[in-house]
Amino acid sequence: MLCEISLWGNFFTTWMALSVLGFISVMTMSTLTFLKYYRNPTYEQWCYKSNPKYPSPKMVRNEIITMMKGMLSALLCPTLSLYLSERGYSKAYCGVTDEYPLSYLIISFFVSWIVSDFFEFYYHRLGHTIRVFWEQHKSHHVFFNPSPFAVIADEYVDQVFRAAPILIYPLLVPINIDMLFFQFALFFYCYGVYLHSGYEWDILDAHHPIFNTSFQHYVHHAKSIMNKPYHTGFMFKIWDRMFGSMYEDECICARHERERGNRTREIWEKIDIPDYSVLLAPSFWLKA
Repeated sequence: MLCEISLWGNFFTTWMALSVLGFISVMTMSTLTFLKYYRNPTYEQWCYKSNPKYPSPKMVRNEIITMMKGMLSALLCPTLSLYLSERGYSKAYCGVTDEYPLSYLIISFFVSWIVSDFFEFYYHRLGHTIRVFWEQHKSHHVFFNPSPFAVIADEYVDQVFRAAPILIYPLLVPINIDMLFFQFALFFYCYGVYLHSGYEWDILDAHHPIFNTSFQHYVHHAKSIMNKPYHTGFMFKIWDRMFGSMYEDECICARHERERGNRTREIWEKIDIPDYSVLLAPSFWLKA
């Protein structure tokens, strides 16, 4: 599909087309999750919230604005990848062929998934261990109590680096660009919505031995600063274990907070639930 889009125009029109697809995808996933957990939260839902407080509408507005900036800059990478492919400088391809059958597509999906997850981990780690990278990344940590709109709420340079595999992989090996784009746009972003949702799930406990959960990512947003790279991994915990960047202090996950008596109805009744309907008012956005 991406190959067909790129054939209809030039670099700019391809970037614009991908931006429309990207906007629809990220806004749909983030908005549906936000509506479920933030529009009219219940006591039962709140018991699973990592941070008992709710972000202000202004903070959510800033997440959305920064998310749009991050999306537009990140999409330069697949656009450039398609541009180079058309001119014979890239090994990106579309569809399933005799040369690259379905088995190759499946294998390349899993290889790129694992390699990309390590890349995301290590680049993210650099953002907490090297000053020049931290200067680019620290704006993401303004959202210490994130909502589903914070997934790619990064500055331009940071998000271009995060999307770089979409450009680099096709320069090195033959890879299906449709698969790669949708792996990042849907597979990685979808899991990112969960990580930034602010809510924990029973089905994926905070102490899961393999996968990073929304709790680990909340701890990362709230506790990780320069030279404290807690939980910079995206999906798999193995990378943080290998590099010694697990958060080992007292667990503050929602399950333990419930066991300590910190998720009672009495506390819930004192929680300020913001009126997020202001996000629908044009005047609210004009004040940004």
